[in-house]
Amino acid sequence: MGTEIERKFLVCNNDWRKAANEGRSIRQGYLSSNAKATVRVRTWDDEKAAITLKGKSVGATRAEFEYEIPIEDARELLELSRPHTIEKRRHELEFGGLTWEIDVFEGRHEGLIIAEVELEHEDQAIKIPSWIGEEVTLDDRYYNASLSRSDGVPPREPQAS
Repeated sequence: MGTEIERKFLVCNNDWRKAANEGRSIRQGYLSSNAKATVRVRTWDDEKAAITLKGKSVGATRAEFEYEIPIEDARELLELSRPHTIEKRRHELEFGGLTWEIDVFEGRHEGLIIAEVELEHEDQAIKIPSWIGEEVTLDDRYYNASLSRSDGVPPREPQAS
């Protein structure tokens, strides 16, 4: 079984840009999304495509199965998924021995920047970069499937002082 263990954070400044690659354009749509499973179609730079099935999240872990599909099929599936779509530019950089993915959202989610890091196990220690803000791993408002159903950037909760 494929497993994804991932932590997600809001990005609080642009210092990450100094070390990141130029990024790739991602379009993704959700064909089905509920408490048990999600079915997503994704394209990268309108050149490569995949369909992904994800299970229910338990902490930072969930089942994940991804399969490459023809780009033409993905374009049709993206049309079927409307309006449950998102657009973003994904940048990658190495920090603390791990690959960080920084998603800069576009369209109706413009202004939202989320950093993700995949881990080998949930209790794996990570070094937190200076450009990382609040952790949102367990906040389902920041799941891409939830964003695909929303009209904008989730409101920020006031921080306790």
